[in-house]
Amino acid sequence: MATPCSASHKLLQMGTKIVAVGRNYAAHAKEMGTAVPTEPVLFLKPASSYLENGGTIEVPHSLESLHPEVELAVVIGRKARDVPEADAMDYVGGYAVALDMTAREIQASAKAAGLPWTLSKGQDTFTPISSVLPTSMVPDPDNLELWLKVDGETRQKGSTKDTIFKIPFLISHISSMMTLLEGDVILTVNECSGGDGTPPGVGPVKVGQKITAGITGLLDVHFNVEKRRKAESC
Repeated sequence: MATPCSASHKLLQMGTKIVAVGRNYAAHAKEMGTAVPTEPVLFLKPASSYLENGGTIEVPHSLESLHPEVELAVVIGRKARDVPEADAMDYVGGYAVALDMTAREIQASAKAAGLPWTLSKGQDTFTPISSVLPTSMVPDPDNLELWLKVDGETRQKGSTKDTIFKIPFLISHISSMMTLLEGDVILTVNECSGGDGTPPGVGPVKVGQKITAGITGLLDVHFNVEKRRKAESC
């Protein structure tokens, strides 16, 4: 396994936002009977939703489960605005494996009402993430195997080679609309169409279970799943 360096890990502490890309697997679009997107479907998550390796994912009081999706996280290394696709990889500071946790009931209710579903994706601990691997340790980010297990059972396994939108295009596209700052993260391999269905392997995890995930041959992470503790009154 590769060893992340502390200098790269500090990038995460500097970031201001997480930009997630939805429906970025052509196979999933086909399985769901939906058209392959012609441009990325984007949504934002707050940096306060990060959870370091070994931490505890918190299920909100009113829920019994969450849905995890394993992601390749691209960490931006310097300020990027209106970046040409040909130069985009020069702005990558490193890579990590991350989970995009979704409170499916909250998301479905919000979508049915035509409301934003930030609360289903952006709560505390809803973006578990590894330390950052420097780019020198990831020579081919478009050919990485990502996997996720729940209590030792494989739930998800896929390759970044199957994504619709590749990293240079994503950096160029996103930076044409919003400035990416040093330490910002792009979650590039989100499989979920949201609300109206989920791809194979995307299912609930419940209180008491354990999630492990990783990039084959590079790193892995582990997280417990517990009920969120109510704040003690003063």
